Amino acid sequence: MSALQQVLVVDDGHRAIDHSLAAELAELGYASVTASLEAADDVLAVIARPAAILLQTSSRLDPAYAMLSERLREQMQHAGIPVIVIDGRTGRGGGSAIDLQSRIGPYVLNQPDL
Repeated sequence: MSALQQVLVVDDGHRAIDHSLAAELAELGYASVTASLEAADDVLAVIARPAAILLQTSSRLDPAYAMLSERLREQMQHAGIPVIVIDGRTGRGGGSAIDLQSRIGPYVLNQPDL
């Protein structure tokens, strides 16, 4: 049996009580690793290549979040790893319902087991 693909979830610690991103990822067959904004780089350095990175925050006005978001997008674009912004209050990406399967599914289907 092969290991589950990991998805890195970077959040600010505020989570909606009626929406569990970890549970949604598990239903899709992904393992999730959650890290704070401050620890994201350290966690990325020690985990296997993630299938995707989800940035989940309740306030996009935080300058640290904006800097991390931009930097991760630039770094991961070259590796082909999608960086998806999730609204931490609603569990939605970009104002519409997030479809994790279509956003990160193609990566997992096309990659060999590590």
